[in-house]
Amino acid sequence: MTTGFWKDKYPEGIPATIDVGQYRSIIDVLEYSTRKFASKPAFSNMGHELSYSRLYELSGHFCSYLQNHTDLRPGDRIAIMLPNVMQFPVAVFGALRAGLIVVNTNPLYTEREMEHQFRDSGAKALVVLANMANMAEKVIPKTAIKHVVVTQVGDMLPTFKRTLVNLVVKHVKKMVPDYSLPSAVSFTTVLSRGALHHCADVRRENDDVAILQYTGGTTGVAKGAMLTHRNILSNMFQVKALVGGNLREGEELIIAPLPLYHIFAFTVHCMVAILLGEHNMLITNPRDMKSFIKDLTGKPFSMFIGLNTLFVGLMNQEAFRRLDFSYLKNTISGGMALQLDTAERWENLTGSRICEGYGMTETSPVVTINPLGKIKLGTIGLPVPSCELKVVDSDDKDLPIGEAGELCIKGPQVMKGYWQSEQATEEAMLDGWLRTGDIARIDEEGYVTIVDRKKDMICISGFNVYPNELEDVLSAHPDVAQCAVIGVPDKRSGEAIKVFVVSNNPGLTKEEVIHFFRQNLTGYKVPKLVEFRDELPMTNVGKILRRHLRDEELAARHNG
Repeated sequence: MTTGFWKDKYPEGIPATIDVGQYRSIIDVLEYSTRKFASKPAFSNMGHELSYSRLYELSGHFCSYLQNHTDLRPGDRIAIMLPNVMQFPVAVFGALRAGLIVVNTNPLYTEREMEHQFRDSGAKALVVLANMANMAEKVIPKTAIKHVVVTQVGDMLPTFKRTLVNLVVKHVKKMVPDYSLPSAVSFTTVLSRGALHHCADVRRENDDVAILQYTGGTTGVAKGAMLTHRNILSNMFQVKALVGGNLREGEELIIAPLPLYHIFAFTVHCMVAILLGEHNMLITNPRDMKSFIKDLTGKPFSMFIGLNTLFVGLMNQEAFRRLDFSYLKNTISGGMALQLDTAERWENLTGSRICEGYGMTETSPVVTINPLGKIKLGTIGLPVPSCELKVVDSDDKDLPIGEAGELCIKGPQVMKGYWQSEQATEEAMLDGWLRTGDIARIDEEGYVTIVDRKKDMICISGFNVYPNELEDVLSAHPDVAQCAVIGVPDKRSGEAIKVFVVSNNPGLTKEEVIHFFRQNLTGYKVPKLVEFRDELPMTNVGKILRRHLRDEELAARHNG
């Protein structure tokens, strides 16, 4: 369907198209917002605020250090491996001002995952939290990384609080394992040295790559989606059009519990919120519900970004239910399917309806959102402005309204392609349309419903897990002859991972299998369920049939 189909589907005031022509790069938006909202808070964390003018100043110091104390040049890649702390936006905007390409990196990665991403991206620099520096120490010699910046959790706080927080984290909570990176420079040193020089902003153009965001795509092989300045800028304005209508620029407090290294939170908080001049409260560890709720207490937050499991977890806390929700205007859900029961409970508690959306790393990421005032629960909403959608059958023929088929996307937010992988890029595209692998249906009102997801991808609390990767890891175990991984329904996380194992050692245990995964994969990728079998269902050419395993599992659960 073209954008014309949706032209009269949007609520009044929402345009069918967007125009980002006035901006060449993300930094143009930062400069605009700094001028307009200079004294307003841009980010806060642990009770300390960072204003727009201070963010611009410190990101300039970071940029200046890169330009005057390293051999990094525009177009080089810098991996940023941080949780939600204020160092994250400072480093991101500083790197972009220096013309570098940011490689967002999950700080919970294992050595194996870090090595792949650093080597594949060709990253020459790394910004890492001290808590994970011991892991980086083991990986860096195997990569092209020459420059390392290490930061501690409290480095952006005032002197006394910074010293106290860093001492507690390291010596009381014992959260910083010993590491040895002799050539590494501290984040505070980077800023102080950078302050001695001038930041010469490198002007980038719309088609220049800004972010390398790694994803399994539709094949399960980790690839870097090349997101250009135009891609990100487009998605900023697309999201603003659908959810920014009732927000007062420079006046709203947005809660940011989802990790900024994830493209959904990255675009919403580091991009859209900056465009609107809003204040983002960064939650470093949302799993610590007690501290999280304490941070929210007494704060007039007006926008909340989350996902199904987080909403459920918070609503189960008595202290959360006692909070003042009178300021809350918008709640946005993304990353995983929103359950109707969760949406209803949240609205009853807070008075705010949840706007569910849909997106992909390859689309910067937002594709559809339920617009404010016209939310249709059970759907992923309407396409963002200037975005075209269609569904196709197994022969790639367009299907009419109401029929289910593979969802395809075309729009200015669609990636430039996969980093150094023309073949993967070609496989993901269909005559200029991005294949999602998701089965969807578009109704007469223009709303989109996901009927089924990518056949093999597993979604754990908003994080994509690809069976190929897990099977590759377990296949390296000497006692494993065959294995297959599927997702099974789970009330808490949406899905759980189950692995089927054919072993050549009768003594192999479930605990040993899980331990092997833990040594090689991030925690959310580790299966909870292990089933040993004598054989696995296969095609006549020897391909394991995951679909049969899923069908068997669902049948067993239904009958049980």
